[in-house]
Amino acid sequence: MNVRRRLISGSAIAAVTALGLGTLSACSVTSAAAGGTGKFDVVTSFYPMAFLAERIGGDHVHVSTLTSPGQEPHDLEISPRQIAAMEDSDAVLYLKGLQPSVDQAVAQSPVRTKIDATALTTLEQHGTEVGGHAAGHEEEHEGHSHESEDGKDPHIWLDPVRYAEVAEGVGRAFEKADPKHAADYRKNTAALVKQLDELNTDFRNGLAHTRSKVFITTHAAFGYLAERYGLTEEAISGLDPESEPSAARVKDLQKMARADRVSTVFYETLVSDKTAKTVAGDAGLKTDVLDPIEGITAHSRGKDYLAVQRANLKALQNALGAE
Repeated sequence: MNVRRRLISGSAIAAVTALGLGTLSACSVTSAAAGGTGKFDVVTSFYPMAFLAERIGGDHVHVSTLTSPGQEPHDLEISPRQIAAMEDSDAVLYLKGLQPSVDQAVAQSPVRTKIDATALTTLEQHGTEVGGHAAGHEEEHEGHSHESEDGKDPHIWLDPVRYAEVAEGVGRAFEKADPKHAADYRKNTAALVKQLDELNTDFRNGLAHTRSKVFITTHAAFGYLAERYGLTEEAISGLDPESEPSAARVKDLQKMARADRVSTVFYETLVSDKTAKTVAGDAGLKTDVLDPIEGITAHSRGKDYLAVQRANLKALQNALGAE
């Protein structure tokens, strides 16, 4: 999915911040506004950041999120009231490069503690084909970009190891910004990192021996996960998840699917499965969900990040023929 770059101007941000007008379009972890709760108020950009803030902050934080459950985060346009709420918060936790309107608002906001998740781990450049299989391909599929402003793939949370690194950095930032509760933040961070380490072990062991190492997605979000566990992600070239694939790309995928014993085309929960079914039907493949966990809804295969990631692991094991 292309990261859209519909930025709002600095003057517009200044105007709406001063006025504090509009309606709060995003759903927060609680229904309250960000500021004035008597707790350490944290505004987060979307679900993976909110999950970290909730688990690390525990009872000491009030977490709100700019992106509603079920809303495609790449498409977020921040409302005036959301900008005003950010100004009233104690901290903002976001992932630079994923949501341009958030990046612009954070840059203009006077909030004292700004935590950019991308600064807490390493990012890489990824295209539509990522992993060991991709290294042997010299052909580059044109027309698809799923990168941040600096050309790096922002989907770090889908790699449990990188996500744990981000969690540790968030914990340190909370300790510094709210030292009164530093001991609890350290304890909560350690507990979360332990769970992410266990998740990493489950993925590593669960995908160690599979019939195929290649999987097809409509959303190029799983490059870090593929690289971590010795897989190759093939994302449909030049398309957002709901778009129709080109005839050339379908032909290429058909050839690759036969050669690499691919069985499944994956789609995600927040968009239509039309593209996946188009490719799968033409190639004689099945479809299934591989969730990028950009939001939790009633259709998610789990109630939080850890549960949905384990559902993703099961889907990959089934598709790849895990032994």
